[in-house]
Amino acid sequence: MCGILGITLADQNSYVAPELMDGCIFLQHRGQDAAGLTTCGPRGRFYQCKGNGLARDVFTPNRVVGLVGSMGIGHLRYPTAGSSANSEAQPFYVNSPYGISLAHNGNLVNTVSLKRYLDEDVHRHINTDSDSELLLNVFASELEKHNKYRVNNDDVFHALEGVYRLCRGGYACVGMLAGFAMFGFRDPNGIRPLSYGERKNEDGTTDYMIASESVVMKAHSFTTFRDLQPGEAVIIPKDCSNAKPEFRQVVPINSYRPDLFEYVYFARPDSVLDGISVYHTRLQMGIKLAQNIKEQLKDERIDVVMPVPDTARTCALECANQLNIPYREGFVKNRYVGRTFIMPNQKERTSSVRNKLNPMESEFKGKNVLIVDDSIVRGTTSREIVNMAREAGAVKVFFASAAPAIRFNHIYGIDLTDNKNLIAYNKSIDEVAEAIKCDKVIYQSLEDLIDCCKTDKITKFEDVFLLGNYVTGVEDGYIHELERVREQNKRNSIEDAKSAVDIGLYNCADY
Repeated sequence: MCGILGITLADQNSYVAPELMDGCIFLQHRGQDAAGLTTCGPRGRFYQCKGNGLARDVFTPNRVVGLVGSMGIGHLRYPTAGSSANSEAQPFYVNSPYGISLAHNGNLVNTVSLKRYLDEDVHRHINTDSDSELLLNVFASELEKHNKYRVNNDDVFHALEGVYRLCRGGYACVGMLAGFAMFGFRDPNGIRPLSYGERKNEDGTTDYMIASESVVMKAHSFTTFRDLQPGEAVIIPKDCSNAKPEFRQVVPINSYRPDLFEYVYFARPDSVLDGISVYHTRLQMGIKLAQNIKEQLKDERIDVVMPVPDTARTCALECANQLNIPYREGFVKNRYVGRTFIMPNQKERTSSVRNKLNPMESEFKGKNVLIVDDSIVRGTTSREIVNMAREAGAVKVFFASAAPAIRFNHIYGIDLTDNKNLIAYNKSIDEVAEAIKCDKVIYQSLEDLIDCCKTDKITKFEDVFLLGNYVTGVEDGYIHELERVREQNKRNSIEDAKSAVDIGLYNCADY
């Protein structure tokens, strides 16, 4: 799960970098490990700034002052399989053919065969362990087959046909062809989100944006936007004041299955993904969860409902309304600590929970407390929260999850960890409650969660982390490969060493 963003301005004499930087702040919640920008200047040159850290720290004034050009893309990285090397910060770049820069959100599940294909068949060197670099080089090799001095839109769409044919997984991408165009495309199952927006200027021209979430578009006055369909691509010419974007359904829609976890946790509540309001889905989660709580805790007294800030607030508030029980903010959040779920290792997650949340004893002492969170993944955060509630004087602690029990790995861009590290894996609900040391756990049912999100158009969702049914096929081989890579990243050997920086990286004087 990462954040991607692309903007093309109609005024080719203007600089897109400041708006890209601001846009990345709106998508920071999607990835806090690394940030990157690439812009394209008047002569077709790429200018780049990227590195590990938050966007505000990477995009310092003296580093971005040289990012010229009216077209550019950005990326916020959330690493999968425990990899957080600076050299894997995006966007990635290849100089042949034509010069291509690409930012990718998602995961490819046939990485082993792709590496072999790129090495043995098309002879392209891969320098990192990132599947984003694989995807970029697959696209580059397909585009190279045209063997032309300059490409047109048809050539790009045909190259994307090859990408869809060769790459399996969940992915959304935004990229640039040097001096030619910005483009975006989405996997044929629509797992990862991707939106397109337009902004009218006073002179009648139009600016364009491609982004992971609609919130960044609304914040920048893009009033017309829509979601790219599964298997659909768009090409936006660099000189967009004289030529219009072109959309094409490159491959048929295999299915339309947005990721349920986007609505439960990852997306901002003020975003609309695939025509579905994230905020309203979380309100519905609270209503459904309250019905379940009434059934399971009918013989128990609940004095107060408390959310785990921030993503559970909407669900918890509506849950309290439905139960007619007081809602209280019992945990005060330190906003300068990042999201614990996407921290790279267990030790950091455990220590950061107490750094991030501080309980107010007055709201806990002598009470039976119902704590509502968006999900229970590894159980690290949940267990520490229960411990803090008891230390603050709670008599009983009930723990409710807006998501069902997570028992399987998520392989399409969200690194939930190996199955064996998921607290609900091979455990009953009572065993989960015992593991996190609460009096009872109440989970949302999968049927209720789907009811909260579905529309007339979208009735199925990517729920692999709940049922283990992979829409791309049987992926046992990839799961074993993920486990191997995680173990490799834990080692500190010369053979497994990551490059300190991307070999194409420049504009890094601060480092």
